[in-house]
Amino acid sequence: MSIEKKIKELLDKREQAKLGGGQKRIDTQHKKGKLTARERIDLLLDEGSFEEFDMFVTHRCTNFGLEKETYPSDGVVTGFGTIDGRLVYVFSQDFTVFGGSLSETFAQKICKIMDKAMKVGAPVIGINDSGGARIQEGVLSLAGYAEIFQRNIMASGVIPQISAIFGPCAGGAVYSPALTDFTIMTKKNSYMFVTGPKVVKSVTGEVVTDEELGGAMVHGSKSGVNHFVAEDEQEGILLIRKLLSYLPQNNLEDPPLSPNTDPIDRLDDALNEIIPENPNKPYDVKDVIHSLVDYGEFMEVQRHYAPNIVIGYAKFNGMPVGIVANQPNYLAGVLDINASRKAARFVRFCDAFNIPIVTLVDVPGFLPGTAQEYGGIIIHGAKLLYAYGEATVPKITITLRKSYGGAHDVMSCKQLRGDINYAWPSAEIAVMGGKGAIEVLYQKEIKAIENEAERTEFMNKKEAEYKEKFANPYNAAQYGYIDDVIEPRNTRFRIIRALQSISTKKDTNPPKKHSNIPL
Repeated sequence: MSIEKKIKELLDKREQAKLGGGQKRIDTQHKKGKLTARERIDLLLDEGSFEEFDMFVTHRCTNFGLEKETYPSDGVVTGFGTIDGRLVYVFSQDFTVFGGSLSETFAQKICKIMDKAMKVGAPVIGINDSGGARIQEGVLSLAGYAEIFQRNIMASGVIPQISAIFGPCAGGAVYSPALTDFTIMTKKNSYMFVTGPKVVKSVTGEVVTDEELGGAMVHGSKSGVNHFVAEDEQEGILLIRKLLSYLPQNNLEDPPLSPNTDPIDRLDDALNEIIPENPNKPYDVKDVIHSLVDYGEFMEVQRHYAPNIVIGYAKFNGMPVGIVANQPNYLAGVLDINASRKAARFVRFCDAFNIPIVTLVDVPGFLPGTAQEYGGIIIHGAKLLYAYGEATVPKITITLRKSYGGAHDVMSCKQLRGDINYAWPSAEIAVMGGKGAIEVLYQKEIKAIENEAERTEFMNKKEAEYKEKFANPYNAAQYGYIDDVIEPRNTRFRIIRALQSISTKKDTNPPKKHSNIPL
């Protein structure tokens, strides 16, 4: 065969591989409002940067007549490319080939790019659109999943791992995204569940749809499995690109700095008046965040889950930071089980990847009640406490208003190796609020006063005395637990100067195999 014919044969094979399961199935994919595996990669990566591996791999199964049906690439497209010029590895499952089901060779392709990503220190992005294990391959398919899981575990905290769910993701397939750092789902076509609606009905009798059982909003608001809810795949891919702009390539690098023209000494007089006079009146902590960060840009993570705490990424003078903030607008910013878990995982990710943490505190305490106690609020609250105490990255804490009781300790206090702890003049740092404190401190005196008007007058007087002594930041400041009381409108400048001053800090933890975080 001449070289011209051999080259033509190569080009023909490439064109065949690019068709996946064939034009008819591609058309079906498009009718569902879904892109193909290769279209997703083209949209995700910089134009012309994709280098594909294993285009000609096919399955090896001879069971159930499967040997009569083979497709190049075997249901997953793998390789590397760049996003804003930075190297990433990617795999994209192809639903047009056997419903994107995972085979032995399918898994080997994914494992190959994960191994390479670990060696060179680059993020891995997985685009999931799969019916699960390829049943015809039996235990080989299950072993393939386990090989991927093991690599997810080894890569955790070493390179960023991002999962996009752009179709079904069921059974064993859900555990790889669950092991990665961030998960993105689309509103219409994304589903994740361990067992589908049919199995649920046969076992429990419960009738539920795909959407109700494992849709994007279910996992975005109820389970917390999903971090970003996108309107469609295009928005989901833009979210991935945006997210990576805040993250380093690996755990040995710092996050990428970007040029900044937003003045570091920009003052916002509105911050001086944002805290209401009434301590029980809410305000939106996101207004504070937008005012402080570069250009007002804040990329919130898990927006719909546990909204009593806000987490996400922003930049200060071009430096990426993770922000954790209590949200007085929802449940008064109280810490509960879900908020503690949400924030703890975020703090640990930031610490693993050298991203400084800025914490904005306005917390009245932990949510009381049997539901929280029976659900293990003690151990879940300890997760956040543990995450802050373990973290060695620069940590800056600003107390805006309330910081009461054990919740004060949990929210990156000085004793958990908080590097720089500031407070606004409106800060109230105490064991508990005034009314509750008086009821404990003067219990006998209050009971002894029979006249209700006199009792009320006595309690109001004592509460005012308590507030004067404790409902301010100066008591904590006199012990050095607060480094400075700052003017709210000057907060941006103080944070940036603080970040600059501790950018080279070194904290170390004792040598150990690994910690035993309260799970």
